[in-house]
Amino acid sequence: MSARPAPPDRLLACGACLAVASLYYIQPVLPLVGAEFGLADRSTGWLPALTQLGYMLGLLFLAPLGDRLNRKRIILSKLAMLLLALLLAAAAPDSATLMSACLAIGLAATVAQDFVPTAADLAPPEARGRLVGRVMTGLLMGILLSRLVSGVLAQTADWRWTFALAAVAVATLMGWTWRRLPDLRPTTTLPYLQLMRSLRALWLEHPPLRLAGWAQSLMSIGFAAFWSSLAVFLNGAPFHLGAAACGAFGLVGIAGALAAPLVGRWIDRHGPEHVLRAACGLAAASFALMFLLPLVPAEARLPLLVVCALGLDLGGQSALVAHQNIVYALDGTARSRLNSVLYCCMFAGIVAGSVLGAWALERWGWSGVVGLALAGMLSGLGLRLVGWVPALRVSRRGQGLALRLALRLA
Repeated sequence: MSARPAPPDRLLACGACLAVASLYYIQPVLPLVGAEFGLADRSTGWLPALTQLGYMLGLLFLAPLGDRLNRKRIILSKLAMLLLALLLAAAAPDSATLMSACLAIGLAATVAQDFVPTAADLAPPEARGRLVGRVMTGLLMGILLSRLVSGVLAQTADWRWTFALAAVAVATLMGWTWRRLPDLRPTTTLPYLQLMRSLRALWLEHPPLRLAGWAQSLMSIGFAAFWSSLAVFLNGAPFHLGAAACGAFGLVGIAGALAAPLVGRWIDRHGPEHVLRAACGLAAASFALMFLLPLVPAEARLPLLVVCALGLDLGGQSALVAHQNIVYALDGTARSRLNSVLYCCMFAGIVAGSVLGAWALERWGWSGVVGLALAGMLSGLGLRLVGWVPALRVSRRGQGLALRLALRLA
């Protein structure tokens, strides 16, 4: 028997990085886009919301296909779609076209969630954790660096260059994928409709999945409200910062990425529930601290905001890692679909947070955004606390009706 070829770990990590980065290019340039197209703050909030909505829909309807079809062909097809969507965003003549491009970018960017299970499939069992960890590091770095790259390009050239250069990078990635990624045969022969029905079956079968999904969704409202409104807030008084400075705020999330291995050890030692309580408490305290922003001297406001962003990002990343550990332990044969359900719930909260954050900023200012974010975080923490009491479980029928209603609203 021939030896198994070495898995293309650099390709998979770069693929996850570039794909997920596409979701966040729009956030630091919202003031520039709004000024060019004459959009109000509430209208600009729809741009990141549509991107996240596309990603949520792609996770729900496209990600499960990784178990049914040749994953290499799926990856190449999504990369081609992402390339076209990025080019459309770069050349958008009006806001309606840009909104359509944002939705398409979100749909195609779900290729990031195809690279992660591919790493698990290609790696030998003794090196699977290490390779998956590398790919997840690439994915997190894409989230963190995307805002900085977008902000710097918009500040030095034009916001359209961000999407144009991203398209060039994706085209290069397509050629690399075509040459280096081996064919991956499907693992199931279920027809597409049965594959989709299995998502609902998993949701109804596993109460920990439902609890993790709803809690992560509520927490994500707060994070999305903060990050989607931050550029508009920093662009105005009293900061008057440009797109590059707004994008640099994404670098504070490096702490969350670097802490991921430590969080994993903590989970192994003490269990995910302890991590969730600490992570949610840290993020909630960071949001609450932002209420002091108008009360501190002007020169201390920006450092305080950086400290708060650092705390909430570290708490948010830790909570997601803990929820993933809970969900992946439920069924080793359906981890891709379990991942799809969890991320779909998370991005439903992100979509709601992006829209509600822009509305709160326009209506009540930054205090409204912080209040919304804190309410979402405390609601998620409260749901985890309540979920530990068996008497307060919701019936399967009620959970199914709630899921269908949420999908229709999305």
